Formats: sequence, C-alpha cells, structure tokens
Amino acid sequence: MTALNSQNTIAWIVALGMIAVIGAALAFEHIGGYAPCELCLRQRTPYYVGIPIILAGALLASFNTSLRLVQLALIGAVLSLLATAGLGIYHAGAEWSFWPGPASCGAGTTATSSDASTLLDSLSNATPPSCTDAAGRFLGLSFAGWNVIAALGLALIAARGLFLRPVQTGRAT
Repeated sequence: MTALNSQNTIAWIVALGMIAVIGAALAFEHIGGYAPCELCLRQRTPYYVGIPIILAGALLASFNTSLRLVQLALIGAVLSLLATAGLGIYHAGAEWSFWPGPASCGAGTTATSSDASTLLDSLSNATPPSCTDAAGRFLGLSFAGWNVIAALGLALIAARGLFLRPVQTGRAT
C-alpha cells in the first residue's frame, strides 16, 4: 500500500469522524432539545472549516493526486481539531469552575412563532444557556469534554497520516 493510499484511508476516517461529531452535536440540539451556549457554537466552527478541507484531501487522494496536497489537508484537519479541542478545554474548565466563562455567554432562543409580537416577547424574555452550566453529563463528562476527547483522537489519527512514508511501487507518488 502506498503512502497516498494510506493517507486516503486516514483522510476518509478523519472526515467521517468529524462529520459524525458535528452531526451528533446538531442532533442533540435539534432532536434532543439541548440549546447550545455560545461556547458550544464556537466549538463547531473549526469543524465547519475543517470538514471541507479534509474532504477535499480525501477526494484528492482518491484520484491519486499529489501527496503534498493530501498532507496539507491533513494539516488543516489537525489544526482545526486542535482549535476545537482548545475551545472544549476552556469550556469544560468553565463548567467545572476552574476559570470564569465568557461574560457574553448565550446562544439566544429556539422559540418559533408566526406572530411577530409573540416572537419578540419570547426573544426578550428568553434566558440563554450559560456556558458555565453543563447541559448534561455522560460518564462524568459534558458535551464539551466529549468534544475534547473526540477532537484529540481525530487529530492524532490525522497526524499519524502525516508521517506515513511512501512505499516504492515503481511509480512516483
């Protein structure tokens, strides 16, 4: 197996992992009813940036293009995953009261109405979720904590792909 093919596999694993994480976050919000706080929403941004980058790398690798382009996509994925992990550490620390959360913490409301005055009243009376209160915990970790674990795990997989060496197969890679 050439390094490009191995990097292709790793790029697809990382891409699917990133899609699964952001899909789970969106499912908890829209199906589970968990309203995200400001830090929750900020943790999603690196996924929104990193997913297209790693998908492009996976597609490039599928067509046996330049090893360097695939490596750049893997670097982009690692950087975006480290960014969301850093935000997750900050968020989890604020939830555990290790440090204060941001003063402007809130995501708004999810109220819907066809009547404009009712919607405006609900917006003005809505209490956005606090970044310092975990919406829930599973096995002792909040959503922010699980994001850190998922992001660091995927970053390690992507980083592993960066260090694969080409195998001589008689053709240039």
